[in-house]
Amino acid sequence: MTNPDTFPPAPVVVIDLQTGMFDGVAEPPLHGADALVARARAVIEWARLSGREVAFIRHDGPQGDPLEPGAPGWSLWPALGQRDDEPVFSKSEGNAFSNPAFAAWVADQGAREIVLLGAQTDFCVAATVRGAIDAGLGVTVVSDTHSTVDGPGEGAATVIDRHNAAFAAAGAKLLTARALTEG
Repeated sequence: MTNPDTFPPAPVVVIDLQTGMFDGVAEPPLHGADALVARARAVIEWARLSGREVAFIRHDGPQGDPLEPGAPGWSLWPALGQRDDEPVFSKSEGNAFSNPAFAAWVADQGAREIVLLGAQTDFCVAATVRGAIDAGLGVTVVSDTHSTVDGPGEGAATVIDRHNAAFAAAGAKLLTARALTEG
């Protein structure tokens, strides 16, 4: 039996934190955008200091979409401080594991789990949580470091709380950014 302590540390995956999610040009900014960025930066820095790999996922929207490749909203949000050696994987559907290069990168890490944060809670984060679980990976969701926008009849905070409960029910571990980085 393999000792679980010999597996490499879980990589951190930053989902779809792109300019169009923050600038308010085509869509309203994510709920709690400034605090989200501060917590994301703290998790990214923790990952780097603890020897974890960090990967960024970028959504490629269809033609005319604010996240269309090359559109002003498509680039990763510069305030995250991505380093040149940290990969970016594009996807055109919710689940980041739909990109075979990303799935191979995760497998190449040799870790048994991943740490997820990003946007949007009810779309790409939820789909990637399911994709990771379906791939047999453990998932830690940084519970206060994913976000969305208000929906019809449901505020963003309610959507986030509802999905955190669903993530836990599906078997994901939930930790706040502070508990993760200081724990």
